[in-house]
Amino acid sequence: MNIKEAKTEIINTIRAYNKKDGQGCYTFPLVRQRPILLMGPPGIGKTAIMEQAARECGVGLVAYTITHHTRQSAIGLPHIETKVYQGKEVSVTEYTLSEIIASVYQCMEETGKKEGILFIDEINCVSETLAPTMLQF
Repeated sequence: MNIKEAKTEIINTIRAYNKKDGQGCYTFPLVRQRPILLMGPPGIGKTAIMEQAARECGVGLVAYTITHHTRQSAIGLPHIETKVYQGKEVSVTEYTLSEIIASVYQCMEETGKKEGILFIDEINCVSETLAPTMLQF
């Protein structure tokens, strides 16, 4: 597949995932949606294609180079909260909002677009501490 064909496939996928019925409900169930893996050598325009696809589909785009992230910045920082379960107070670990997810919300606030692309660049170079966490999704 060449880069032009890849762009067409990405656009078709975005449109399929965002298609709505007459009542405004998505026709493609969220649980059936899958990430797209766009592979190619450095400098062939993967990021540019994602920018073009987002623009053509009218959706937001958040692009992140994952090599700059640690487990903490990707999933959030831990903090201890007190919860009550069956009448007993217990300490539980919760996490702050991920820097990546926070940037998605920021994009939504700035653009007003509620649909978009989270483009994670250089995923093949993710750190050893972050890879197991990312594979859970």
